[in-house]
Amino acid sequence: MPCVRGFLSMRSQLLNTSSFVFKRIAGSWQRPSTRIAAHLHRNLSNASPTEKPYYVTTPIFYVNAEPHVGHLYTIVLADVLKRFHALKGKKAILCTGTDEHGMKIQRAAEKAKQDVRAFCDRNFRGFSKLADEANVQYDHFIRTSEPDHRFAVQHFWLMLKERGYIYESKHEGWYSVSDETFYPPSAVHLILDPATGRKLMASQETGKEVEWTSETNYHFRMSTLRDRLLEFYADNPHFVEPPSRMQDVVSQVTSGLSDLSISRPVERLSWGIPVPHDTSQTIYVWLDALINYLTKANYPFQVPGQESAAGWPADVHVIGKDIVRFHCIYWPAFLLALDLPLPKQILTHAHWTLGREKMSKSTGNVVNPFYALERFGSDTMRHYLVHCGGIQDDSDYDNKYIIQRYRHLQGNLGNLVTRVVRGKGWNVRRAVASGRTDDSAHGEAHLEALKRLPSAVDHWMAKSYPGAAMNKVLTVVQQTNIYIHKASPWDLAARTDQHGVPRASIHVQTDGHVQKVDSIIYLCAESIRICGILLQPVMPQRMKHLLDLMGVDEGRRTFQDAVVGADEEYGVPKVAVGRGREGVVFPVLDSDL
Repeated sequence: MPCVRGFLSMRSQLLNTSSFVFKRIAGSWQRPSTRIAAHLHRNLSNASPTEKPYYVTTPIFYVNAEPHVGHLYTIVLADVLKRFHALKGKKAILCTGTDEHGMKIQRAAEKAKQDVRAFCDRNFRGFSKLADEANVQYDHFIRTSEPDHRFAVQHFWLMLKERGYIYESKHEGWYSVSDETFYPPSAVHLILDPATGRKLMASQETGKEVEWTSETNYHFRMSTLRDRLLEFYADNPHFVEPPSRMQDVVSQVTSGLSDLSISRPVERLSWGIPVPHDTSQTIYVWLDALINYLTKANYPFQVPGQESAAGWPADVHVIGKDIVRFHCIYWPAFLLALDLPLPKQILTHAHWTLGREKMSKSTGNVVNPFYALERFGSDTMRHYLVHCGGIQDDSDYDNKYIIQRYRHLQGNLGNLVTRVVRGKGWNVRRAVASGRTDDSAHGEAHLEALKRLPSAVDHWMAKSYPGAAMNKVLTVVQQTNIYIHKASPWDLAARTDQHGVPRASIHVQTDGHVQKVDSIIYLCAESIRICGILLQPVMPQRMKHLLDLMGVDEGRRTFQDAVVGADEEYGVPKVAVGRGREGVVFPVLDSDL
């Protein structure tokens, strides 16, 4: 085996293949950003600290099959988190993309009788298209077949090797191509495949077929990191959400960790990133894939003094519950081995079922997300997925539930906006200008609930629970409908015209009635404005229309503006308030026409 000096020499050769200038800094190898490499070459010491952006990621998705509704759910959750932090005025970065290496991809291309590169070049487009059609504001779309990622992975490998975390050994075990992982004998069993009638060995956890493999490859000394992982979990009890999965992770690590096979012989796996010092081996796809989060954060090229400028460490990884082990055990172990910062949180969501059965492409029990987006629109789907999607428990997908949720929006938020904006007995702009809220007991109680709303939303978003945050907003919407129904401003307004002029046939205290109507309408208008602002991350297009109908200036739609009395200038609609689809927030669905 080559000595450490040999590996340093090989690493230098690898680094010299790049056009970037390297410098040894604080015990780690770093590369300057391409955009300012020349400047740093002249004077590295001139770099000044930069505020770390909020950095959220999705998993990178395998290109061996078409996108499904689970992929849509993941990227929508991540996008809502990104948009919310941008709403707060923070620079926010969302990274998504495709995992294009590994045995699964290689075999899928062979089955399709296509060159594997051409196979990936075609199939990755489905995922970028899905993000675009779901109105996801991603900043990076990474493909693991890109040169920059290959460089980052090989650099990461060499650093692990230099620190003594990689060794060569013979490995035997049950390997699942579908799951891209080895399973111990205790985790597999013999089953009868209902589709073919043949007996096969399969993973007890996922049901995927496994095959016995015996080979010589490289291993990662993960067993040596058990105590450091447990210490990290103890210091960061909310590292994994929800808590039940945090408990599962701690339990798995407590029971012991085995060293991890992190390469495959090139005879079995040729499509991937070669081990830099041994071209007879290909780097294990999960080590390769996890590093994507670092690649798009400029690893290993961070500018000295600005290591967090591109986002790392991630504020939250959004993943499905089926890849918890890789993200919550393997990934932290890899990072700890190199003393790199760990992500702050990993949000692990549950799955979608169809007819209470697990979705499966092989049985045809799947949902095509493109059909759903085309039929219902992106905002309708985003609302449904965030509201009904499970974090702890699986959720059952059904078109009728989508329609039910949309009609609930129509009947609550949509109806509330229509009542206020189209009301004939008052003037919204005059009510806003008055700045007075209803001082009745019911009005005061509603005002207090409205004042508490932004902090409640912020609380749940900080915990990375968009669904819980959105439910807080929708609860206030429902309370506003109850309030306006009880306050009945239309009864008071019947005694004056919409300009506050008394009707001649009614001899009452008209000035008092006008003020009372204005105070009720102002409180309702503030409720609509604040709820509309807070719902923008979930339904950006529909909430833009809502705020346009309320006459809210585009520069006054931030989280800081979601405070009672923060905006005194709205009230004159920026769009036509007429009948038909353009005059309402939630028009009739195309599917209902």
